[in-house]
Amino acid sequence: MPQVDDLSRSLAPFNQDATLTVVVEMSEASWLVAGMVPGVDRQPLKKLRPDPDALLRLVERWRDEAVKAGKRIERIALAFEAGRDGFRLARWLQARGIEVHVIHSTSVAVSREHRRAKTDRLDTAMLMRVFLGWLRGERGHCGMVAIPTLEDEDARRPSRERESLVGERTRIINRMKAILAWLGIRGFNPKLRKAPQRLDALRTPEDLPLPPNTVDELRRDMARLAMVCEQIKALEQARLAHLEQAPGTRPHAMVRLIANVIGVGIETADMLVQEVLSRDLRGRRAVARYAGLTGAPNESGSRRREKGLAKSGNARVRRGLIQLAWRFLRFQKDSALAQWYRVRTEGPAAARKTKMIVALARKLLIAFWRMVTVGEIPAGFALRQPA
Repeated sequence: MPQVDDLSRSLAPFNQDATLTVVVEMSEASWLVAGMVPGVDRQPLKKLRPDPDALLRLVERWRDEAVKAGKRIERIALAFEAGRDGFRLARWLQARGIEVHVIHSTSVAVSREHRRAKTDRLDTAMLMRVFLGWLRGERGHCGMVAIPTLEDEDARRPSRERESLVGERTRIINRMKAILAWLGIRGFNPKLRKAPQRLDALRTPEDLPLPPNTVDELRRDMARLAMVCEQIKALEQARLAHLEQAPGTRPHAMVRLIANVIGVGIETADMLVQEVLSRDLRGRRAVARYAGLTGAPNESGSRRREKGLAKSGNARVRRGLIQLAWRFLRFQKDSALAQWYRVRTEGPAAARKTKMIVALARKLLIAFWRMVTVGEIPAGFALRQPA
């Protein structure tokens, strides 16, 4: 399988005399733009309003200054940190011939002083240093984020919206149960369809009717719960319809392949494909690292200890995989991975099982990655029979 660059360094040759290097420190109120212009001794710094057109005009002006100084600009490299603005600006500049890179914010090393100075001017200087090191091909300066297309970003919205709606549904149900527990009522299920009609007949343990304001609050919560449940159902039906409309596309084919494993549903398969498996990751280590399922060793001198999971990757993928790992042990008892887990968790120690379930989740992610990339079915996986 061909190796994919991990974006930790640039593979293109870097000629500083023919490259206009620009970094942007972005905020909601303004953008601070710094540049290294060949042939110009000063390092220009310009504060702009958040306007892509103004940024493009500034870059073109700096390029004209370099040309007037007798330099031939063959490359314009611009970088900024990933943040709230997303990748819209990067795609907009790429469409106009600018080479854009998005820096992973947590990959930039900062001073560990207790009270370090931090200003936009200092941040642009730091970004320029790490960006130049990355352009030279040196590892360790910073890491870049792959710039997705608008279609790729849009494909992740249904899964993320459903996760948000499921969380909202849980919050509403828990709030209603807490209100009922405050009144001493514990046998009433607010999730039932006929729950609003049964509120009037509901009594407290003292055989008193519910207070009127409390009844109104519960009815409003039940109305919100019904609306959220309808939206979740509509999302699930729309996802199934999209899979039926274009079953041969690469992401949909991946979803169908993973959902063919017993114990894995469409929602989990879609989340895994859209969030991690459809990305061109370099290898199994990069796959596990993207989900934050790798370790965080702490070694200094004779001290050797493990601080636990790095948790620096996609938290949504990590949570879903750990839940899937517990479900996998129930539906795939005869698989090689389930047997591997049982051999290493024999005995009464519950802590060992909790730690090993994370290792199983990591192995599951790598197994699914190999399924969709090279077509390798893990040993012992039980698949659904075609209808």
